[in-house]
Amino acid sequence: MASSIPFCGVCEQSNITKPSIIWCFECDEGLCSECKDHHSRSKGTRKHCTLPISEYQKIPCDVVKITQTCSKHNEKYTIYCKKHDSLCCGSCIVENHMECRDFDKLTDVIQNTKLSNAFYEIEQSLAELSDNIHIIRKNRENNLGRLSKEKTQIEKAIKQTRITINNHLDKIQDNIIKS
Repeated sequence: MASSIPFCGVCEQSNITKPSIIWCFECDEGLCSECKDHHSRSKGTRKHCTLPISEYQKIPCDVVKITQTCSKHNEKYTIYCKKHDSLCCGSCIVENHMECRDFDKLTDVIQNTKLSNAFYEIEQSLAELSDNIHIIRKNRENNLGRLSKEKTQIEKAIKQTRITINNHLDKIQDNIIKS
């Protein structure tokens, strides 16, 4: 994946260049914020598997990105063969996978990917939460240390003030006794 942000595929059809904020694996294109809103509300695309463009860009270049159509037969992928770890259209099944027995519907595989993405996002949120708790704990320890030092200083100030007051009262008492 190139490091630059791809343009919105829908807007490019109208010769408009807007940066993508999400990648739709089923449409095999990026979408800007406006097109993302339409995409997520449209009946035909609302259940598509999408990923923030920043996460999509982290996918290494040597990893084959899933496209929706079989390049050999120009048919839509609908099945995932677990034995061969590959996507299959109807023609692929007939030509290459008649002996295979372990298949999944591609929509189920994509849904599991969505759940994996959700798990990743939750994991990231928990990591942030852990960092924040660590920062709060450290701040609390610093505050307790600062308060302890201030308490010691206040106790010394009170002690010194009592000594000063007692010395002053002793002088007054001595003056009264001498008079």
